[in-house]
Order: sequence, then C-alpha cells, then structure tokens
Amino acid sequence: MKILVGVARIFVGILFMISGFIKLDDPIGFSFKLQEYFSAQVLDMEILVPFALVIAIFLVVFELVLGIMLIIGYLPKFTLWSLLIMIVFFTFLTFYSAYFDKVKDCGCFGDALPLTPWQSFYKDAVLLGLILLLFFNRKLIIPILAVASHRWIIFLSFMLSFIFAYYVLMHLPLIDFRAYKVGNNLLEEMETPENAEKAVYEYRWKFNQNGEEVIIKNSGTYPNVEGEYLSVETSLVSEGFKPRIPDFSILKNGENITQEILNKDKLLLIVAYDLRGTERDGFSAIKELSEEALKQGYTVVGLTASGDDLKDDIISKFSLNFDFYQSDETVLKTIVRANPGILTLKNATVTQKKHWADASEIEL
Repeated sequence: MKILVGVARIFVGILFMISGFIKLDDPIGFSFKLQEYFSAQVLDMEILVPFALVIAIFLVVFELVLGIMLIIGYLPKFTLWSLLIMIVFFTFLTFYSAYFDKVKDCGCFGDALPLTPWQSFYKDAVLLGLILLLFFNRKLIIPILAVASHRWIIFLSFMLSFIFAYYVLMHLPLIDFRAYKVGNNLLEEMETPENAEKAVYEYRWKFNQNGEEVIIKNSGTYPNVEGEYLSVETSLVSEGFKPRIPDFSILKNGENITQEILNKDKLLLIVAYDLRGTERDGFSAIKELSEEALKQGYTVVGLTASGDDLKDDIISKFSLNFDFYQSDETVLKTIVRANPGILTLKNATVTQKKHWADASEIEL
C-alpha cells in the first residue's frame, strides 16, 4: 500500500502541476472557458462572468501549488481536502457537461491537449479514485525535504506563479499551442485533404407497418420498405477529419475575402474582437505601427466582431489609416490573447504575434 500511495501521490501531484501550468500560460483562454460554464446554458451563474479572469488566475495558481504541496508533503490534511473538494466539483461539472452536451472541451489542459466532454469526465473520475486513495491513507504521506523549507517553497511557488500570470497577461502566452501560432500557414491549417476521413452517421428510420412502429438503421440511404414513413433520427458515429482551423473567415460587406487577404506578401493584422471592451490605450501605438507598415508596402487590415458604429468610432477617435473587416468573435479570441493584438503574415504564414503593449517590437 505504501508503494501504491507513493506512486499515486507523485502522479496526481505532477498532473496537477502540468495542468495548472498549461492554464497559467494562457489564463485568458481559461477565463473564456469559465465564461462558458458560467453561462445560462450551463450553470446559470452569469453574475460571475465579469470576474472570470480573476477566478481563472486564482484557480490555476491554486491547482499548480496544490500539486507542489502534495509532492513535498506540506500540510497533507489541508492539501488532500482541497484536492478532494476540487476534483468532486469538477467531476460533477464534466459529467453534467458531457451528459447534457453543454461544453465541447473542458479546458483542463488548455489548447495543449483538447479533451472531449466524456474524456474529461473519465479523466476526473480516475483522479477522484486516486485522490480518495490518498485521502484515506494520508498518514502514509511523509514530508520530503526539510519541513522548515516547506513554507518558503510554497511562498515562492505562489509568488512566481502570480508573477508569471502577470507577465503573460501583459504580453502573450509563453507557449502557444493554437493553430494560429508563429510559423503556421493559416491556409494550410484550413485545408481538408481529398482523402480525408469523412464523418460517419447512423440513421434510424421510423415507419408504421400495419400499426406497428418499425425502425430501420443504416448509413443514410432511404430504406426500400413498405409502410408509412414517420421520422428519422441521426446520430454521429465518428467525426472524421477536421482541419485545425475550421471556421476562420474575413468578410467585407458580406463578401468572403479570406484568401485574398491572407495571400498578401506583406500583411499586418490588427485583431480586436470586441471594440467596446478593447484596451484603447493600445491604438496610439498601433496607429504609429500601421503608418510605418504602410510606408513599407504592407497591407494593414483590422479584424473585429463589433458593429459598424464601434468601428467608425475607433477609426475616427485615433485617426486610423486602415479599415476593420468582420470575423467571428470566438475565432478572433483564439487567434491572439489580446484586445487588440497584432500579427504579421507573409503569404498566409504567421511571422510575428504580439500584444499591443509590445507593438514597438514588431519588425517590419
């Protein structure tokens, strides 16, 4: 039992540290996921939506530090109670989300390892079992290192975690796991190969034959059977191939100009998914950058999900020399974790990506 507890302790501790660090690298992304959970469609706690980022930071820092506390054996009773409460809550949440098909990805490992709702639930169920094992055998969790050093280790862990969170908020995630990262060709990420595996569906056709309901199952062909057709139900068997970027488009007056824009040899993209909540301080630096970019032959394009009134207001207030085109808000949030954010592209390949605060670092 001692060996089993030791292995479980290391496994759970490292898993919590990895999961916490991945989300700490992208706290804004995790806050978007929390907003999904807080929505009326899931938990109906929309009063918490404005505080999603603060909650996200504290949750992931606590998750990471709990992993460290478990491994070094600091305050085992408090640590295990905290882990147990956390995993019970998230096991319930992932089951609810999976069973009622509410949230497509739990965000447990951010964009580094997307999990389906049921995969998230099974992962949490296994963790619940391991944490219960540790909880009922906590006397076997012996501290490592000098006990006097534990408080300093935990204090430094908290401080370094918050400093790291502040850094990525003021800049961008240190590690970018998304399809829009530097070096990726966006058009290639949007392609579906000709021989790609297609989605498979099962059809359940219902007919009335002599007063009895008969169900015929097949892959979609209308059954050659006698009787009165009643209805058909469709269920997904396997998703098939999905491009990493399935839904990115740039619209100008309703016209899709994605290929035309992305294929530019010199392209500067200014991404501001929400102009109402955008950090307006950034547009002074962006104005200066865009003017220099235009002089050097760049095409400068703004992308937003906001309406014409907000676009006109921003352009007028900061005398911007480029226009904003329309794109999906969720996609823009995925492209860059800043509002506004900046990208440079060469023939659809991302060459630079910066927070607006680092506009001066863009090399033209």
